[in-house]
Amino acid sequence: MTEPQIAPYGSWKSPITADLIVAGTIGLGQIALDGEDVYWIEGRPAEAGRSVIVRRTPDGEITDVTPFPFNVRTRVHEYGGGAFTVKDGTIYFSNFTDQRLYQQTPDSEPQPLTSQAERRYADAVIDSKRGRIICVQEDHTDSEQEPVNTLVSISLVNGEDVQVLASSSDFYSSPRLSPDNSQLAWLSWNHPNMPWDGTQLWVAQIKKDGSVGEAECIAGGTEESIFQPEWSPDGVLYFVSDCTGWWNLYRWLPPLAAQGQGRPPLSKEGLGGAEGVELLCEMTAEFGLPQWVFGMSTYAFESANRLICTYTQEGSWQLASLDLQTRQLEVIETPYTDISSPKATSGRVVFGAGSATEPTAIVRIDLATGENSVLRRSSELEINTGYLSIPQALAFPTENDLTAYAFFYPPQNQDYTAPAGEKPPLIVKSHGGPTASTSSTFNLKVQYWTSRGFAVLDVNYGGSTGYGREYRQRLKDQWGIVDVDDCANGAKYLAEQGLVDGERLAIAGGSAGGYTTLCALTFRNVFKAGASYYGVSDLEALATDTHKFESRYLDGLIGPYPERKDLYEARSPIHFTHQLACPVIFFQGLEDKIVPPNQAEIMVESLKAKGLPVAYVAYEGEQHGFRRAENIKRTLDGEFYFYSRVFGFEPGEAVEPVPINNL
Repeated sequence: MTEPQIAPYGSWKSPITADLIVAGTIGLGQIALDGEDVYWIEGRPAEAGRSVIVRRTPDGEITDVTPFPFNVRTRVHEYGGGAFTVKDGTIYFSNFTDQRLYQQTPDSEPQPLTSQAERRYADAVIDSKRGRIICVQEDHTDSEQEPVNTLVSISLVNGEDVQVLASSSDFYSSPRLSPDNSQLAWLSWNHPNMPWDGTQLWVAQIKKDGSVGEAECIAGGTEESIFQPEWSPDGVLYFVSDCTGWWNLYRWLPPLAAQGQGRPPLSKEGLGGAEGVELLCEMTAEFGLPQWVFGMSTYAFESANRLICTYTQEGSWQLASLDLQTRQLEVIETPYTDISSPKATSGRVVFGAGSATEPTAIVRIDLATGENSVLRRSSELEINTGYLSIPQALAFPTENDLTAYAFFYPPQNQDYTAPAGEKPPLIVKSHGGPTASTSSTFNLKVQYWTSRGFAVLDVNYGGSTGYGREYRQRLKDQWGIVDVDDCANGAKYLAEQGLVDGERLAIAGGSAGGYTTLCALTFRNVFKAGASYYGVSDLEALATDTHKFESRYLDGLIGPYPERKDLYEARSPIHFTHQLACPVIFFQGLEDKIVPPNQAEIMVESLKAKGLPVAYVAYEGEQHGFRRAENIKRTLDGEFYFYSRVFGFEPGEAVEPVPINNL
């Protein structure tokens, strides 16, 4: 092996290029099982970000189900999710372009089921007994009013035959039919709550005419978040609740039904729960997720007596088996640290998984033998481990004598070493949401930076999920303060430890993470540069000009509007550009309905007028998040080029420049 070259951090030449990332990587999404067939969604940057349903048959053959130009994606809540379901070989999906529901078999062309583009659908389940599909409907027919969300049934014979099943709440999700099709369970919540703040779990009998009877609230409320109701094969309703402070597993069986099945009566545990609610396995661990998208899951039934679940503790996920008779939880050993969307049938479980050295994949485990099979990888690229940085879980001190969490990636490239005494520049990553989290799963976009000589700190600031409700609620009324302090304190901690260059600290984030980024650059004197991806700069504009799902989100993060208009102004970077004293690059989709382009453009013009180095890269046809390969490449290389000019190093390879004003 040759001796590494000595070269400044940032100037290292890397085999992990933007071209490689976009050409060799796909997104893996929703998983479904139908008999012996496995289905999932692939997001393909090389096909203009199109989402395609893929089917794997028992003989191992993998084929596309979705023909071009169909794009399987729903815009309910704008973030979508739960865009397809499959039953007995027939697939039902939402098409992005027209938002209509379609049905097809793997060997036939899609046929439209609904006709109105103003109505969107998500999170569907098939009611075979009545020949209909039950799903969430979001009605945009009246453009002057807030969209109307309901639970509806749609005839599989005549898509115009629509029956409203539930309509009194602002939001719905997770309609789930009991195995005998006699009962329907669902979640609902109302403004100003988000689903991770408080939801209610309802159950109702289905009448002969297909309507639902009087609904009973089983669990939940304004201060209790319920996640993923699911019926077991023997007709018991399971769900996840955070009433103990952690999202744990519960089940509900009415006392009379329990006695009829020879079960002991269940005690009433939880906040506002009905009789017959039982906590299955209390842990300081999270079995739930923030419902940013539909169709999320953390458990599935292998049988009436066995549940396969996944949970997280301190940023790492485990797969486990829960005996539903003894309530004993047994960890299933896997090489993965990030596990999602388990789907199970007798003797096997399929799920999404990744680790620090393995990209996200669709994985199947034989529960009898423990045999692990990878069905599809998000990337088939094989990269020498000498170019890969392994994340280190980090806990660091922050304000009010509290602790915050992050993953730290030091620079790594086997071909280079830095000059003696030089410390690497640091990019702090602030994730979106802000109620979301980051993980340690292998991410080529992170390795892009570390293999060029940057250090990366991926922060799970206060407000992130995965650390219990109390940690999640640190951000209550404190957005733009707690998250910013945690990102700044993480950077300062690394600089104080001598691990990074305190004079070359950058921060980058998208959406809510873009807001944290802009606040950190405006209200703290820690970072020397930043990159905002479709970030919020004006909270008041966000509160008055965003979509229904998030239209009251800021009530809990900032305060009620317009009553606390003062706070919205005080925490909006756009009003304080005079305090900003470092270069910033902005990336923006011109069709973004969540954070409209004017949020970036007003900020850019202000920085231009001030004489600060500023760059603005806007994309036609992109929305909230970039899906086209050429734009993903342009963004990665553009941010790298920007830092090379700001921090004064020469890139190890040619990258397309971006225009920078006032440099």
